[in-house]
Amino acid sequence: METGSKQGLSTRSVHAGEVRYNEYGSVTTPIVQTSTFIFKNVEEIRKLAQGAAGRFEYGRYGHPTQVAAEGKLAAIEDAEDAVLFSSGMSAITTALFALLKSGDHIIITDDAYKRTLDFCRSCLNRFQIECTVVRMCDYEAMERTIKPNTRLFFSESPTNPYLNIMDLERLVSLFKPRGILIISDSTFATPYNQRPLEYGIDLVVHSATKYLGGHNDLLSGVVLGKKELTAPIREYLKITGGVIDPNSAYLLIRGIKTFELRMQRLNENGQAVAEYLERHPKVLRVYYPGLPSHPHHDVAKRQMKGYGAVVTFEVKEDIDYVLDFLSRLTIVNIGPSLGGVESLITHPATISYYDKTRTERLELGIKDGLIRFAVGVENVEDIIADIDQALAKAG
Repeated sequence: METGSKQGLSTRSVHAGEVRYNEYGSVTTPIVQTSTFIFKNVEEIRKLAQGAAGRFEYGRYGHPTQVAAEGKLAAIEDAEDAVLFSSGMSAITTALFALLKSGDHIIITDDAYKRTLDFCRSCLNRFQIECTVVRMCDYEAMERTIKPNTRLFFSESPTNPYLNIMDLERLVSLFKPRGILIISDSTFATPYNQRPLEYGIDLVVHSATKYLGGHNDLLSGVVLGKKELTAPIREYLKITGGVIDPNSAYLLIRGIKTFELRMQRLNENGQAVAEYLERHPKVLRVYYPGLPSHPHHDVAKRQMKGYGAVVTFEVKEDIDYVLDFLSRLTIVNIGPSLGGVESLITHPATISYYDKTRTERLELGIKDGLIRFAVGVENVEDIIADIDQALAKAG
């Protein structure tokens, strides 16, 4: 179903991308669980060769449930096209491989997701693609790093775990006049809170596993932007095979239908929890873009509709104390992800960076007392009460 961008976000979230009257009369998009699509006759083969819409050949090249999900995602991001993948990292790695060639140079910020940094540092250089890591939000350093062969700039906003915010207007003014592509991973912001394409960012990436799916039950990633940039990425996907399976695509469609409702609640809960933690005597510091104390609050206020549901905070530098605090939680679950309806809390030093020494962690800004809290949609009074009792009892 074609759904115009002038319609409300929830209307697009519910209806966009789907066939209104499918052949089964199903109100929901069917899960087309097949690896191969057969032809009724040779005329259908000719139609496929001529690029007929809605005609499929083999599951790795695309399937109806995937196409419906892509249409829905493009509509809520106001993008010309969306390419769906089996995970967020598949979306990132495929996009970079599709857009880069040997001899190119890319710039990435130091506050990017650790696996994205690992890929740029450890994999791209094997293909003679140079990667320079610059300090997040150091725009002067970014400009100094630009080379004649710089092809692409990659960053996130907000970042993990400190929720730093890139000034999108400044990024565009810095890189676009030089013909350098800009990719923004907007997973933490979501299309509800931030619209990078409207600022001139070339491509937006989301780990759809998080807020878009919204229920901690699927893996997916998406790249969105103009077709001239997504087309080579889609072709590369057909080669590398990171296609989303029909069942996950269906779950993503279902999750997106309540996207706006969930984000409204998550923004409210995130703000309330951040304000509570900032007042708590056992909490040393809170990182949340919705707080005036955040270093990028003014930028976030200018370019974001809401501030999301991830709140990072620091307690005393004692791993045993942090683990005792986590063990006393009764509603909030301990887990490394975010964006679902359930509240999840994680201790980066022992969960995400367990393979690093303490010195290595500190160099990355991962302190022993750092905690990342992905607030869910539970009643915020209950969330706060759970955190409060755990902080009170931890010793």
